[in-house]
Amino acid sequence: MIVSAFIIAIGFGIVSPILPQYASDFGVSAMAVSAVVSAFGLFRLMFAPASGKLTHMLGETPVYVIGLLIVAASMIATAYAPTYEMLLAFRAVGGIGSTFFTVAAMTFLARKSPPNIRGRVMGAYASAFLIGNIAGPILGAMLLVFGQRVPFLVYGGALVVAAGVVFFMLRKSRLEDRKTKDERERASVKEAWGHGSYRAALASGFANGWATFGLRNSVVPLFAASAFVGTSWLIDSAQLAGVALACFAAGNVAIVLTLAKRSDEWGRRPPIILGLLIAGAATGALGFSHQPWMLLVLSLIGGAGTGLIVPAQQAALGDIVGEGRNGGTVISTFQMVQDFGAIVGPLLAGLLVDQLGYQWAFGLTGLILILAAGAWALAPETLTGKERIRSVSTA
Repeated sequence: MIVSAFIIAIGFGIVSPILPQYASDFGVSAMAVSAVVSAFGLFRLMFAPASGKLTHMLGETPVYVIGLLIVAASMIATAYAPTYEMLLAFRAVGGIGSTFFTVAAMTFLARKSPPNIRGRVMGAYASAFLIGNIAGPILGAMLLVFGQRVPFLVYGGALVVAAGVVFFMLRKSRLEDRKTKDERERASVKEAWGHGSYRAALASGFANGWATFGLRNSVVPLFAASAFVGTSWLIDSAQLAGVALACFAAGNVAIVLTLAKRSDEWGRRPPIILGLLIAGAATGALGFSHQPWMLLVLSLIGGAGTGLIVPAQQAALGDIVGEGRNGGTVISTFQMVQDFGAIVGPLLAGLLVDQLGYQWAFGLTGLILILAAGAWALAPETLTGKERIRSVSTA
């Protein structure tokens, strides 16, 4: 799963800074460009319940592989989109596959990881994504010299490779799961909703979806490409978008590799709250970047904040689901809320950019992240004292 995550992340990093510019070449507004990102999130949202049910019926790894192949097909089709409307449709189909493999992966890791090392497991998985996200934007900027279609084709090919890795390397696990999946206890959304930390996780998931998967992948590239034209910096404004996303990923991975595992000792709440506050402050300040280096520094800080949030948040969800239980519907509901943020975020941010400017879009996003920190401040800890002791002794 970690090898596959690394391959996926490189491909995703390749196309992330390119997609908004690719969409804008069809002569549409900033809000229409953001809609390409939102369409992806909308279909993730719509098909999240189906992904939870499929993981229970078929097992996590088959759903994971199917999801990767769907996204691969959508990426190859995106490369040859003849119109903006077709581009929107291809990205929407990709959202279906994305929610399949995302929910399957989170359910698989929550079920397989023991509580006392769950933070380290989630941190290792997140690290693979983040390291790939550092290399991806830079590689994507280099591939642009071969034409705008090439990065999408490379991403499609990378997803096929990732599907093959999971299919063959997890063959034994897949066969074992096929024999035992009907015996697993199922965690229900009703049960999870009664836990204050699950409600807080939904709040932070919405905020993270808005900021990281929505605004950062739609508005930040546009901001980098347009706000610094003529600054005579080391790279041109179009390439700056890729470097900014790479800096965000670098800040992310630096924290995940060093501090993510500490959530097994400190608990899940402290890193989530601190991360939301840091990410909120850095994101809110992005609109006041007057020089490219300021954009890169704030992206680095925002990435560090997100690096504190995501592994601890995923570990908290695993704590709520419980080891050995099937939490497909609990995870898919969380994914739906996160995707809803990724849908609303780019659309509203794009509208604010068109009407009021970038400062309003970034400022509102920073406020939403800080409000999510407040939700976690009121939530109970999910890691028990007993498991913390076990984690310290294991370390």
